[in-house]
Amino acid sequence: MDCIFCEIIKGNIPSTKVYEDDFVTAFNDLNPQMPVHVLIVPKKHIASANDIEENDAELIGKVFLAAKKIAASMGLENGYRIINNCGEDAGQTVKHLHFHLLGGKTMGDKII
Repeated sequence: MDCIFCEIIKGNIPSTKVYEDDFVTAFNDLNPQMPVHVLIVPKKHIASANDIEENDAELIGKVFLAAKKIAASMGLENGYRIINNCGEDAGQTVKHLHFHLLGGKTMGDKII
């Protein structure tokens, strides 16, 4: 499997990691869209949200707990946004489940 995120998780591709535990790795996006733009990636390879299984529920919870810790460590006390793109039409370019944590300025109420 040629998955860039799996290679980042293994340490074979350099990244600027901002968080890591036994289940999740998070690193700065190379093309940030906001002052804070972190990708939160489960270490288990899951291709997309459509591929989440019942037994992955705890892992997905750990992703969101990591997001809370990352947001706090980056000073996002006024709020942040978490986005997941599922499939090509939604803009998913890496076929490994990941969540974009965005913040650092006011975004307003529109999603896009």
